[in-house]
Amino acid sequence: MFKKLIFTFLLIFSFHTLSANFILIPMDYETQKNHLKAYGITYWSLERNEKVQWLLNYRGGSFLIPSSEKLERECKIRGVSFEKISSQEAESILKKIQSPSKNQESVVLEKAPKIAVYTPEGNEPWDDAVTLVLTYAEIPYETIYDEEVLNDELTLYDWVHLHHEDFTGQYGKFYRAYRSASWYIEAKKVAEQRAADLGFDKVSESKLAVALKVRDYVIGGGFMFAMCSATDTFDIALAAKDVDICEPMFDGDPSTPGYQKKLDFTQTMAFKDFILEKDPMVYEYSSIDMTNVRKVPKDKDYFTLKEFSAKWDPIPTMLNQNHTAIVKGFMGQTTAFNPEQIKSNVLILGETKVNGEAKYIHGIKGKGFFTFYGGHDPEDYQHRVGDPPTELELHPSSPGYRLILNNILFPAAEKEKQKT
Repeated sequence: MFKKLIFTFLLIFSFHTLSANFILIPMDYETQKNHLKAYGITYWSLERNEKVQWLLNYRGGSFLIPSSEKLERECKIRGVSFEKISSQEAESILKKIQSPSKNQESVVLEKAPKIAVYTPEGNEPWDDAVTLVLTYAEIPYETIYDEEVLNDELTLYDWVHLHHEDFTGQYGKFYRAYRSASWYIEAKKVAEQRAADLGFDKVSESKLAVALKVRDYVIGGGFMFAMCSATDTFDIALAAKDVDICEPMFDGDPSTPGYQKKLDFTQTMAFKDFILEKDPMVYEYSSIDMTNVRKVPKDKDYFTLKEFSAKWDPIPTMLNQNHTAIVKGFMGQTTAFNPEQIKSNVLILGETKVNGEAKYIHGIKGKGFFTFYGGHDPEDYQHRVGDPPTELELHPSSPGYRLILNNILFPAAEKEKQKT
């Protein structure tokens, strides 16, 4: 332990040769005015080749960064609360964190991850919670879609988010409510043309090819994050790799007879033994999602973040950093996950204790990682088609959005911590 402390102190002093002072960006509820933009400041520092220490479970998961006038000015411009501390104070904080009696740890963030969002051209940032918060936090990202994924461009990125996509080729199961809507008809036409241009006979086939590329990206060491319907439809597409689960109104021909018994759950990332919803008039994909069976009143809809050992389980600890362990629930086409259909090697990070559903899960696949987060928008309880965008200026300390940003920084952590 003494050698570990000495190494930590030496690492601190190596951060900056011209100044021994540091900026502490607190992330507790009482002190930080804008938690979401604080992540943007951390990313900004990493872009400038500054190593940042993420102080897990210390004042809400604070950040320790070498001091500079540019950093102070940037914090002031973005409205991020910060504290100037001396090298002696930084040493004292780190010494306390390393104490065996403290469920805390310091993780070095080394490099700004290059971020991609899988989303069709023309989608506005407010169409998706991830692009919304990245834009608000001023964290840069690039958009990619089927063409780029199938051309193996995923390897150019450290982290990819799957926009609210339907990987099953059933057009979001919007058939009953919107089949006559002009936007639905046009979206279906565009998707079919794109699939044809890429050499596929059906949209379901092109989306499966994309899902397989993303899976291979994760296996090879990539970081993948998905929300709402991009979570369960991703695994459904993988399980249905060798069968047709689409009814004629979606792809023009009948589904494979008895396809439920032909699903291959060994192909999936997170889920097992789920039952598909066969009725095209039902706005649901499978028994993975708890939306239609949950009986949770809005005023009691909260989920709880589990506590992990910061020293022994740094990965789930990083992903759960927050200024509160109780987070407001929010719905989506896929709101939460049936725990009975989550594979045993997948970790439940957050759960709704009222009915035991899983809201936020994480797993390892090959050399890479994936995180699935149920729901559409952490600050819009029941987002509907056509609803106005969320104004994050009104929610600068949203704990639900913080979970997304934890995942953004996760690939920046030193490699030894990712292996733990």
